[in-house]
Amino acid sequence: MRLIILGPPGAGKGSQATFIKEKYNIVHISTGDIFREHLRNETELGKQAQVYMNKGQLVPDELTIELVKDRLSQDDVKDGFLLDGFPRNLDQAAALTDFLKSRNEDLDAVVNLNVDKASLVDRITGRRMCKDCKASFHIKNYPPKVEGVCDHCGGELYQREDDKEETVLKRIGVYEAETAPLIDYYNQFGLVLNIDGNQPLEEVSDQIFRGLDNLK
Repeated sequence: MRLIILGPPGAGKGSQATFIKEKYNIVHISTGDIFREHLRNETELGKQAQVYMNKGQLVPDELTIELVKDRLSQDDVKDGFLLDGFPRNLDQAAALTDFLKSRNEDLDAVVNLNVDKASLVDRITGRRMCKDCKASFHIKNYPPKVEGVCDHCGGELYQREDDKEETVLKRIGVYEAETAPLIDYYNQFGLVLNIDGNQPLEEVSDQIFRGLDNLK
């Protein structure tokens, strides 16, 4: 099974990707993991990406595409994969389509997690992290026993810059401008599996599994 998972920041892609990977025994491929592996192994592609990252710039599409193509050419993905964080825009999507065609392969589905903006903001801005042990909490969904204090080590809890409302709204705006158009792109191939991501975690995964099982 060859899949893509899409959804705005805070939609729960990471959690659902783990469930999908385990149920269907396919490889979960995230662009972040790809970048880190190439940097760690000091590959030529990794060195090229490092130049942009050191400047605080986005890695260009051309290089990101090459990194993903390299990962999709490895033996462990022959039985299927789940792409998370790629493609991020229409150019990347078109490049992926061309690459799969060159290998006589097709995508099976694009899992699209739909969550309303207010819920996304609430989910992300409520996150708190321990400065010492890095444990994660949420002021509503998983609050610490003592406000501002880590249950595990007693360290101070804080809100990351990425989790502050102004930053969150910018990230959602970027998603809506660049990645959301992928829904229309993949709809033309009949690949989009729309999922109500406002539901509890287990209900979301159940809906995903029902949709994917119907493809078989």
